[in-house]
Amino acid sequence: MDTLIVRPEIALDQFLPIFVESTLVLVFGVGYAAVITLSKMGYFSKKWMTVGYLFWVLQTYFLYDFAVLIQSNHFTMKVLMVTMVIYLFVPHLYFHLVDEAERRYGDSDDMIEDIKCDQSYEPTAEVIEEYTFRCDSASA
Repeated sequence: MDTLIVRPEIALDQFLPIFVESTLVLVFGVGYAAVITLSKMGYFSKKWMTVGYLFWVLQTYFLYDFAVLIQSNHFTMKVLMVTMVIYLFVPHLYFHLVDEAERRYGDSDDMIEDIKCDQSYEPTAEVIEEYTFRCDSASA
């Protein structure tokens, strides 16, 4: 016996609203990510983050409305909304991790540049052995 999955038909008069709302989900999602990223990087002032959060709210609303229009089941709608909440925090987590890495490893980049620029630098036998070991284990 074959299993039959019955999906509701999407009415032809609903095609344009579905297309527009799914496009707005993408546009507001990119707007949210761009505004939050540029604010965190210092290209925009922190006041612009409010606009980014407004984009997130609009994206969440249009995603919910889109899910209603295509007649998604309740489980799928809950998963979409949980995903949107996670999407709210991901950029903040990313920049927190970048800041922590800068705080922890910030001076090591300067040290490497100093070594590259110093022509009189002669590596010790231990440094050569460590470099050779790393290269050999990376190629294996």
